[in-house]
Amino acid sequence: MYQPAEDSYLLQKYVEKHSFGRVLDMGTGSGIQALTAQDTKNVKEVIAVDIDSGVVKQLQKKLSKKLFKKITVIQSDLFENVEGQFNIIIFNPPYLPQDKGIEDKALYGGKKGWEVSERFFVDVSKFLLPDGKILFLFSSLTNKTKIDTIIKENAFTARLLEQQKMPMFEELYVYEITKTSLLRNLERKGIERVHYFTQGKRGMILTGMFDKNKFVKTHFPQKDMIKVAIKTTLEESEAEGRIENEIAWLKILNKKNIGPHMLFHGKDYFVYEFVDGEFILDWIQKNDKETIRNVLKNVFEQCFVLDTLGINKEEMHHPLKHILVDSTNVPTLIDFERCYKTDVPHNVTQFVEFMSRIKHELDKNGFTIDVEKLRNLAKEYKKERTKENLDKILQKIQ
Repeated sequence: MYQPAEDSYLLQKYVEKHSFGRVLDMGTGSGIQALTAQDTKNVKEVIAVDIDSGVVKQLQKKLSKKLFKKITVIQSDLFENVEGQFNIIIFNPPYLPQDKGIEDKALYGGKKGWEVSERFFVDVSKFLLPDGKILFLFSSLTNKTKIDTIIKENAFTARLLEQQKMPMFEELYVYEITKTSLLRNLERKGIERVHYFTQGKRGMILTGMFDKNKFVKTHFPQKDMIKVAIKTTLEESEAEGRIENEIAWLKILNKKNIGPHMLFHGKDYFVYEFVDGEFILDWIQKNDKETIRNVLKNVFEQCFVLDTLGINKEEMHHPLKHILVDSTNVPTLIDFERCYKTDVPHNVTQFVEFMSRIKHELDKNGFTIDVEKLRNLAKEYKKERTKENLDKILQKIQ
């Protein structure tokens, strides 16, 4: 059992100040935070959790001798046996990097010290009420930058309540952590397990699991939960209107079966079907000539539709991260934030240029691309954007 120390007493101040409603004390140990919470005026119930069954039995025995009617103690590996949602979740995790040959779950947070905290933040949102708070304490002996990243990547925001210097260059941090407005909005729409996926210069992609039963217009009647992607603007981005622009164009292009299928959108974000595929050049390196040719033909046909509509997607001359090919060899164009209307669209001609640039990779798969002829055909197409001129280009991809 982890006995109260400086970190426990530091966190205790804020447990006493902030606790109300239904409280979860994760990794309760001696029970100091649970006992503090239950003595707080506006607390109705406290659930105290610990992974160590011995600790649980000791605390249950300790509580049975007194009238602690508000506290229930359960054994659980983090949220494994926890039910319901809470106004306040308290966590003073084991945060020391693992020492070789020593096993103590009350002290060590994993090989690098932050692994237990990472597991906690992946699952905690489901158990936290929309306006609930997490009181979280950790040490500088754990990588603070990593902890801050974990919090952000799970769509939470943190406020430093107190920082306390300790001997031997250690510092303790107490955070008040809440859901971002984006996370609250997504959960109201039926999206769970929201987590960071990747980001570019202007936008960030999160993933989540979506309850299709809460979205009447979904085209996934055969499944209850589907994987989705959420695109949102980076806080530090100076680009304005990119998300709104992409939403507007996807509404149009989805009707032509172009782009990832958008499910719904809100302020500064939109949600779409997750495209589980490989970027086109990586995919080309793993497939045979005929399969590649069919995919390239499909992409050219999508580019032709864009040209016909008078729309420039941009990036098609270098679409390394703008085309995903799934396991059924269907290509999907992604990232339409720079899309715009024009009298001189150049999607097909840009993709011809891409073909020319990756000639060496195509040669490895048995293609014989004549770059000069291909570029001349692109010039003809540029003068007259017709299906006949497109077919001439496709005939040269042999």
